[in-house]
Amino acid sequence: MQDSPAAPEKRPVFEQIRGSSPLLLHVPHAGTLVPDSLREALTPEALDLSDTDWHMDRIARDLLPDGASLMTAQITRYAVDLNRPPDDKPLYTSATTGLMSTITFDGVPLYRAGTEPDEAEQSKRIATWWAPHHAALAAEITRIKATHGYCVLLDMHSIRSHIPRLFEGRLPDLNLGTNSGAACAQELSDAALAALQASDYSVVRDGRFKGGYITRHYGQPEQNVHALQIEIAQDCYMIEETPWTYLPDRAERLKKVLAQLIAVMADFTPKTEQS
Repeated sequence: MQDSPAAPEKRPVFEQIRGSSPLLLHVPHAGTLVPDSLREALTPEALDLSDTDWHMDRIARDLLPDGASLMTAQITRYAVDLNRPPDDKPLYTSATTGLMSTITFDGVPLYRAGTEPDEAEQSKRIATWWAPHHAALAAEITRIKATHGYCVLLDMHSIRSHIPRLFEGRLPDLNLGTNSGAACAQELSDAALAALQASDYSVVRDGRFKGGYITRHYGQPEQNVHALQIEIAQDCYMIEETPWTYLPDRAERLKKVLAQLIAVMADFTPKTEQS
């Protein structure tokens, strides 16, 4: 039986369900909350929020197993990117976006001329949104570890299937990231990959998306935290243009595969925890 609350705890920065199992689902980029000050600074085109991980919070909630925990961000990534380090050190050598990007994934300016965030504004955003979210995420991981001895984290993302500035051609359907094997036990990585490869979707592990800050920072298997990132091509479940329409038939097919991935993660027990 699930002893999590029926509805998530709502805060200005995130929503949260605290469960009773070692599994934690996390969705950092589905937020669409645009603060008034940011709304005034963004271009009309930017307000379409094209780089949002549309509907991933809905999918995560639909797939949440009994007893698992869930955190979903509410703030748009255009305010601050929760999957980037606070010092904004680049995670990839290829094209990317930063902690407080001034451009879209396509390289188009986000801000009206002269309204880009200055150093004071950047510090304010980190203190207002980034720091509280990560404090809560770290606290949840600590709580889960205190109860079970370990935590298994799935960081859930999606992105348009074609973004020439970021990658050539069409992105594979399902992109599993493990920080090149450093973020989780190898047996978990292999089992997760096998679960995805059993489907008809195209799958890659540690390809263009190896995992962002969340996977790399929190995924510390030697500290009994095992993290995986899943990056999903959005045409697997939605229309990739405004108004970003959710396609139930496609989504149900996708969710069956993601459910297998989540089941593998829910069943995982680190060797040091095995009897």
